[in-house]
Amino acid sequence: MSDLETPNLPQGAARPVIAIVGRPNVGKSTLFNRIVGGRRALVQDVPGVTRDRNYGDGAWNGRPFTIVDTGGFLPQTEDKLLRQVRDQARLAVEEAQVVILVTDGMAGLTAVDQEIAAMLRRSGKPVFVAVNKIDSAKREQEGFLADFWALGLEAVFPTSAEHSRGVGELMDALVASFPEAPLPEPVDEELCRVAIVGRPNVGKSTLINRLLGEERFVASEVPGTTTDSVDTRLTYKGRTFVLTDTAGIRRKRAIAARVEQFSVMRAFRSIDRADVVILLLDATEPAVDQDAKIAALALEKGKAMVVMVNKWDLLPDAKAAAFRDELKRSMPFVSWAPIVFGSALTGDHVFQALERAGQVFEHYSARLPTPQLNEFLQAVVDEHPAPLYGGHPVRLFYIAQTGSRPPVFSVTCNKPEGVTDDYKRFIVNRMRESFGLKVPVRLIAKRKSKRAFVAKKR
Repeated sequence: MSDLETPNLPQGAARPVIAIVGRPNVGKSTLFNRIVGGRRALVQDVPGVTRDRNYGDGAWNGRPFTIVDTGGFLPQTEDKLLRQVRDQARLAVEEAQVVILVTDGMAGLTAVDQEIAAMLRRSGKPVFVAVNKIDSAKREQEGFLADFWALGLEAVFPTSAEHSRGVGELMDALVASFPEAPLPEPVDEELCRVAIVGRPNVGKSTLINRLLGEERFVASEVPGTTTDSVDTRLTYKGRTFVLTDTAGIRRKRAIAARVEQFSVMRAFRSIDRADVVILLLDATEPAVDQDAKIAALALEKGKAMVVMVNKWDLLPDAKAAAFRDELKRSMPFVSWAPIVFGSALTGDHVFQALERAGQVFEHYSARLPTPQLNEFLQAVVDEHPAPLYGGHPVRLFYIAQTGSRPPVFSVTCNKPEGVTDDYKRFIVNRMRESFGLKVPVRLIAKRKSKRAFVAKKR
C-alpha cells in the first residue's frame, strides 16, 4: 500500500479518470478529500452539498489519475436542480475509466443504491463498491456489508473515508484495473506542446486556423462548437509545436448541452499533456472568475503560460495598460506570464503569441548552472536573511536545480520548517528578476544530511 504522490506523466499522456457516485450523504466528498490528500471538496452533514463535479489529481502506487466527485444521485426526481445533479453524475461516469459507488454500510442497501448500481452495470465500466462509515471491525460485523455483494459489481470494500480505514485496499484494486500505463514517448527537446484554452467563444479555433493559414478547424459564433481536443503540428522559425484546440471551459452550472459537458474533461486532460498553455481572453469582457480558475488549473499542473487577449481589434490600443492592470489584480498568481494583445480574426500579433510560447518553453526546459544559483542565493540571503524560527536563525547553505518542466529548485538548510511560504515567494520573485524566468517555479527546502556534514568535517 502506498501513500499518494504526484509523479510526472509520460510525455503526451493523459491520466485515467475515476468517478465517485452515490446517493446523497453517504460520504462521497469525504472519500474524495481522503484520496486527493486534502479538503478540496466541501464536506457537510447535509444532503446535496455537492452539486457540480469536482476534479482532483492524485496518484497511487506510481499511477497518476484524475478523480471526480459528484453530487448525490437520485434516479427518480422531479426537482430541476436534482435532475441537473443526476445528469452531472452520469456524465462523470461516461468520462471515467473506473467508478466508485459509495454506500452507507450502517444504513444498509437501499432501493436508490440498487437503481444506481443497475445504471452502472449498463455502463460496462469496472465499478467498485465502497461501503462507507465502517469505522471498526465491530461495525463491520454490525453493518450490512454482505447485502452489497448482491449488487453484482466488481468488488465490495468496507471503508471509513473519515478515518481512512480500508481506503488503501480500495485504491490498490482501482489502480490494478486501470488500462496499461502508456510507454514514455522519446523526449524531443524541440517539440513544444501548446494547449489553447479558454472560455467558450473567445476564438480558440479561429486562432489556430490563423496560425495554420487554413480552415483546419470549425470556427463558429455559437459557443461550444469544439467538443473534443485536436492535435496539429506546426513548424515556425525552426521550432516544432504541437497545437491542441480544446473545447471551451465554462462554469459547470452554465453547461446545458450534454455533449458540451463531456468536452470539458477533454480540455482538462489536454492541459495535462501540454508544456505551454495559451490562455485566450476576450478583450470585450474584463477578466472574469472563470478565466482565473482556468489559469489556476494550469498553474496547479505546473504548466508554462502565455495570456493572449483576443479581439483586440475591437478596442483602442490606449486601453492596453488598463487591461494589464486588471489582469494583475484578478490573476496576481500568474503575473509572471507574458501577455499578448492581438486578433485571431485579423491576424494581428497571433504569431507573437506563438513566439512567446517558444520563449517560455525554453525557460520551462532550462537548466541553470549551480555556481550561478549559489551566487544568487548568497546575494538574496545578504539582502534579506530568512526569519528566525523558534528563536534560532535559519541558515540557507546551498541551492541546486533538481527538475525541469517546470523548474524545481532545492535549497539545503538547517531548518526546512523555518523556510516559510512568504520567504519562498521572496526567493522565487528574486529568481525571476535575476534569471528572467517567466514560468512556474517550485522551491523545496530540505535539511542538510548528516552524511554531508561528516564528510565536510573530515
